[in-house]
Amino acid sequence: QVQLVESGGGLVQAGGSLRLSCAASGRTLSGYVMGWFRQAPGKEREFVAAIWWSGGSTDYVDSVKGRFTISRDNANNTVYLQMNSLKPEDTAVYYCGADLRPLRTTRLPQFWGQGTQVTVSS
Repeated sequence: QVQLVESGGGLVQAGGSLRLSCAASGRTLSGYVMGWFRQAPGKEREFVAAIWWSGGSTDYVDSVKGRFTISRDNANNTVYLQMNSLKPEDTAVYYCGADLRPLRTTRLPQFWGQGTQVTVSS
């Protein structure tokens, strides 16, 4: 089992920045893909970004490329999502996920966090 705990959400004005954290525990993350999804009211959950724990390769949905950066801290088993130039359409609950498969094509990762709310005001 992998336990995931998100933090760092909040309310920010358009153009501002937030950094989300996802602390993982329970087992080694070697071989896992860690990342972020988001779900806005009335919409389906969508993939946002992913990072391969071994090697550090990254993947982003087109709408956040150039604005969001995903990174990892191996020593602390933590994944971060630095979000810059935030837009009102980024408003959603952000979930951390982990799976052995690529997250972009995995609609339901094996492990999920509880989610953290991000609200961007215009």
